[in-house]
Amino acid sequence: MSSIKHTVVIVGYGGMGSYHTQLIKESDRVIVSGAFDLLEDRRTLAAEAGYTAYSSYEEVLADPDVEIILIATPNDVHKDIAVRAFQAGKHVVCEKPVAMSSAEFTEMQAAADAAGRVLMVHQNRRWDEDFRVIKEMYEKETIGSLFQIESRVHGANGIPGDWRHVKAQGGGMLLDWGVHLLDQLLFMIDSKVTSVSSSLSFILGNDVDDGFEAILQFENGIKAIVEVGTTNFITLPRWYVKGLEGTAIIEDWSLRGRMVTRNNASEKIEPTPIRAGVGLTKTMAPPSEGSTITEDLPAASELSSSFYDNLAAVIEGTAEPIVKNAEVLRVLVLIEAIFEAAEKNETIKNFDIYEA
Repeated sequence: MSSIKHTVVIVGYGGMGSYHTQLIKESDRVIVSGAFDLLEDRRTLAAEAGYTAYSSYEEVLADPDVEIILIATPNDVHKDIAVRAFQAGKHVVCEKPVAMSSAEFTEMQAAADAAGRVLMVHQNRRWDEDFRVIKEMYEKETIGSLFQIESRVHGANGIPGDWRHVKAQGGGMLLDWGVHLLDQLLFMIDSKVTSVSSSLSFILGNDVDDGFEAILQFENGIKAIVEVGTTNFITLPRWYVKGLEGTAIIEDWSLRGRMVTRNNASEKIEPTPIRAGVGLTKTMAPPSEGSTITEDLPAASELSSSFYDNLAAVIEGTAEPIVKNAEVLRVLVLIEAIFEAAEKNETIKNFDIYEA
């Protein structure tokens, strides 16, 4: 392994920007050397943490010791900050969503290519353990071939009280949380999205969505339901997945859950009718004793590297990025289709830029 330490300056030293300092400390390959923020109090916090606090973005760009710029600002200024960084010969890590549109991201890619620099998007939730458990089940067919995947995040705190309320700055839950959940699905399922329908929630009266639901149909037969809510005082499971041989559930990020599979070694016994409300049902009666097996969830699959170790290797030309820009662009195109489907109240087809 190379002993080279790659230096990062964080632009936007707010909640996510300062959080990145903790993530980078876990890497042996990348170090934070400084930070810049428009707000003086945040520059003071960076200095108190032991980092160089730059007084302007121009000062950051002019520093020859700065190799990588990490963008953790509101979404609407990502493109301009990144393009200027590439023109100054810097590599860029950008928080998600990387841009306000797929067209903006294409401009960012072009600037990176022209400068011969690396652009990587921090789609960090590919590393979430709950997602990696589902990915393992999908790839190994632990409960048989999956045909329906439901992915949800629910809260009851509304939209955080900052720029996420503002449409012009790229606020709203589809761009905030949806970009993560959609990225996970497209990263896991190697198939074209053939159609999407959706609805957005504006219950809280903001000019951006406070939640959404999208239904994706994949060419390989998988149906995915993606939902984000911020007015859910009782939450639904983080994951609910159905396979040909069983069902699995993950309640939350603590990995509470289980999977129930068909017991193929058991003799098939017809279920006994039960009383349901004022009627009887055999269809919805529980399976007969011994016909199913309840098990713990499988261990999570592993990714080949942490995000920042992978970034260092990509810069050095010794590895492919785990988060590829073609994948990031595909997620942005899907998000645009979801917005369109909700606005027109139609099912949108023939939009996916998937390449086999």
